[in-house]
Amino acid sequence: MAGPDFDTQIKQLQATMHTIEQVLDVEAMRREIADLGDQVAAPDLWDDQENATRVTGRLSMLQGELDKFTSLSERIDDLEIMVELSQEEGDAEALADAERELERIKGSVESLEIRTLLSGEYDAREALVSIRAGAGGVDAADFAEMLMRMYTRWAEQHKYPVEVFETSYAEEAGLKSATFAIHAPYAYGNLSVEAGTHRLVRISPFDNQGRRQTSFAAVEVVPVLEQTDEIDVPDEEIRVDVYRSGGPGGQSVNTTDSAVRLTHIPTGTVVSCQNEKSQLQNKASAMVVLKAKLLARKKAEEKAHLDEMRGDVQASWGDQMRNYVLNPYQVVKDLRTGYEVGNPSAVFDGDLDGFLEAGIRWRRGAEKAESN
Repeated sequence: MAGPDFDTQIKQLQATMHTIEQVLDVEAMRREIADLGDQVAAPDLWDDQENATRVTGRLSMLQGELDKFTSLSERIDDLEIMVELSQEEGDAEALADAERELERIKGSVESLEIRTLLSGEYDAREALVSIRAGAGGVDAADFAEMLMRMYTRWAEQHKYPVEVFETSYAEEAGLKSATFAIHAPYAYGNLSVEAGTHRLVRISPFDNQGRRQTSFAAVEVVPVLEQTDEIDVPDEEIRVDVYRSGGPGGQSVNTTDSAVRLTHIPTGTVVSCQNEKSQLQNKASAMVVLKAKLLARKKAEEKAHLDEMRGDVQASWGDQMRNYVLNPYQVVKDLRTGYEVGNPSAVFDGDLDGFLEAGIRWRRGAEKAESN
């Protein structure tokens, strides 16, 4: 069996990297890193803690992106030399190693290429994810908890910190709702394709007769706000309720009424936070979530208005977006992209990258078609 055409494939990888370099504007990235490095070196940087956090976070993100690009370029150059020497010496074992490295590099280049598709206004932001149990009773609540675990496991695999703001437990099992943040650059750009209705089909573990049950859960993804975002929420538009935090089975977690629920009266938007120990901390965290949701709502309304002006009557692409079927066969299938995996256990354990990449490519194609 003939081996790969190394020369052709390496040239294709180098051409793709050149395109990525232009899209990322690597030179501009280096200039910004130098500028941010000067700011970080300033002795008065931490006099303004919010600005210092923004500057250091941006520097870390850009340096990480540049390191990823540089490292991958070097791996391709090293592979080219490795292949050339192996072919000259007729070293079959080294060529086999080169073939394996070629496949690994292809995967890394594809992942980096996906990053170039994340060019939306908020794609570089961290993400706030809310999950809500839908139709299906206790199975839906259990499904909501399965989805929360799926996203947190995905974050753990990528070493992204997760901050839980609220978990509302159902009476028998699972979650009524949950809200959590994933603190990573481009978390919103990646996870925004997860927004919509998720559907689970399985033999219900809560049905004594072992019948098949269909249940639903809704996933909402919004970007975390930054200082530059303009969203003003007057105090008189917010109703504040405090209550005692509760855990699974209704057990009390806190001994004081520290959990906070905020209701934005004009829109009816409700958010809760119970993760912090004090009422003030929970209120501040809940306000972060509320403002993020209101900004997302504002942007959605602006888009809907533009769609109406264009005569666009299509429903949101995020609705009814993925099926998780555990019986009578096993498959997880994205209804928009057609991407599917025959191992639901791996997906529920956080193996989401294939779905995210397919979703991002699909969305970019839909945006291009819409603009034409």
